[in-house]
Amino acid sequence: QLQLVESGGGFVQPGGSLRLSCAASGFTLDNFAVGWFRQAPGKTREGVSCITASGDSTNFANSVKGRFTIWRDNAKNTVYLQMNSLKPEDTAEYYCAKARTRICSRTVLGFDSWGQGTQVTVSS
Repeated sequence: QLQLVESGGGFVQPGGSLRLSCAASGFTLDNFAVGWFRQAPGKTREGVSCITASGDSTNFANSVKGRFTIWRDNAKNTVYLQMNSLKPEDTAEYYCAKARTRICSRTVLGFDSWGQGTQVTVSS
């Protein structure tokens, strides 16, 4: 059974850090790009970051550039999102998703498998 499971979310004060993990089971992630998305209450889901299957190309939303890092460990079938200098506006449910291909898609339609999400709350 194909499954993506996010972990690492939690409560953190502004300026703090969290590392999210996206672990795949039932299939091999290394043939697919993987994206991280987030959705805050009352807002649409937005793309945060994406990494290609080879790991040689990444992209980030402007709102997180310079603060977030994405990488993958294909041996562990896992993709990570390191989030530093967190801000209250980063508060959201974070989801990882498997792309349909080896490259990152600009839209959610390019992703066909989603995890259940992990909550990130940034507050003082």
